[in-house]
Amino acid sequence: MKKIDLKTKRILLTFHLLFSGIMLGSTVVFLILSIAAAASNNQQVLMASYKTMNLLSKTSIRASTIGTVVTGIFLSALTQWGFLRYYWIIAKEVLTIFCIGIGMVGIYIWSLNGLTMVESDATFNQEFIINQTSLFVGIIMQIIFLLTMFFLSVFKPWGKRKARKKVEV
Repeated sequence: MKKIDLKTKRILLTFHLLFSGIMLGSTVVFLILSIAAAASNNQQVLMASYKTMNLLSKTSIRASTIGTVVTGIFLSALTQWGFLRYYWIIAKEVLTIFCIGIGMVGIYIWSLNGLTMVESDATFNQEFIINQTSLFVGIIMQIIFLLTMFFLSVFKPWGKRKARKKVEV
């Protein structure tokens, strides 16, 4: 496949970084909202926190995740990096799968469940506490995975994979 020129690569990389930054920023907002919800007994604070988290999970988290994945695929396919050529890229691909599961699926479900429980006044029971804890743990994991991917992108550890020797029969 033909590789892209430097200008196109920079534009693609800019969008990749933009989407990644939105994804990380949205996840940090989730962390703040989940801490506010956990620290409050006020029904209005809980409702506002969970409504905002649910809205973010349906909008900016989805859009930024899709944008990051699509631009990442194009960067891998159209530049010298490739999909499996470097260990750090493989690590980012594995972490991306976890981030999709946690961000687009887990956080959405946990925030929706929390919102449903707050709307029905089923707060501060065992199920609500478990859901709130799952959401908090998911957010922390998402932040750790995203920061790890930023680290991998900047430092590019482990180098290039060794080419396999062809065995002739």
